[in-house]
Amino acid sequence: MKITSFYPVIQTADVAATAAFYQRHFGFKALFSSDWYWHLQSADDADVNLAVLDYRHETIPVGSRAPVAGTILNFEVEDVDTLYARLQQAGLPIRLALRDEPFGQRHFITADPNGVLIDIIKPIPPSPEFAAQYDPQAMPD
Repeated sequence: MKITSFYPVIQTADVAATAAFYQRHFGFKALFSSDWYWHLQSADDADVNLAVLDYRHETIPVGSRAPVAGTILNFEVEDVDTLYARLQQAGLPIRLALRDEPFGQRHFITADPNGVLIDIIKPIPPSPEFAAQYDPQAMPD
């Protein structure tokens, strides 16, 4: 099997507001928009996609029609510090303040209007303890 694309889909009751959030704060643009589904793509990278879906839509199996819960989206960025300041200024909730982790991340966590956690990450060199656990090709710079 060859996977040709992969992207998360956020199930929500407010499709337009959720799509607008990702467009406004994270630079996504709409490739498709309707009252029940939006397909978003990063304005900077066509390989970065996200979809927003009305959880009540008929394409969702009846037993699975529920708003999103327990999800974290990881966005790796080049300048985590600038984005942290910008999102704080925009009034987004900061669930975890900007910090360096010994496992190789400088990051913070915010949330979208549905409570989906968004972990904004810049890979950094890990501590020697964690460096030993990385595949050499995956080692952050």
